[in-house]
Amino acid sequence: MESTMKGGTPDISQQVCSYRRVLELISNKWSTLVLYALEDGGLRYGEIRRRIEGISQKMLTQTLRQLERDGLVRREVTPTVPLTVDYSLTALGETLLLPMRELKQWTNDYFDQVESARKTYDQAEQEDEAEQ
Repeated sequence: MESTMKGGTPDISQQVCSYRRVLELISNKWSTLVLYALEDGGLRYGEIRRRIEGISQKMLTQTLRQLERDGLVRREVTPTVPLTVDYSLTALGETLLLPMRELKQWTNDYFDQVESARKTYDQAEQEDEAEQ
C-alpha cells in the first residue's frame, strides 16, 4: 500500500489499497471465527456450528461459501449415506493464521485499554451533555 498522496488524490481506496481489499475478506466476524475454528484441522459443518456460538445455519453456509470462493477454505464431499462434507483451510487460508494469531494476541494484551478509553470518552460526553 502506498502511503502518500499524489496530486491530492486519495492513496487509500478500494482500487489502490490492497490491504483494504484483504480486510474485506476477514473483517466479517463470522469469517474470522470460521477461520479460527478450522485452525487446528478440518471439521464437519455441524462441528463448526457447535464451535461458533451464535452463528445461524444460514450465516455459516454463506460464510463457508464465501471463504471457499476466496480460496481460503476447501470443501470436501465424501460419497457416503448421508454425504459427509468436511471443511478445512487451504494452503492460502493457512497463511492467514499467523497475522490472525498476532491480532488475537494484541486483543488479549490491549483490548482492556480500548474498553477503558471508551468508558472515559463516554463519561466525558455525558458530562458535556449534562452541562449544556
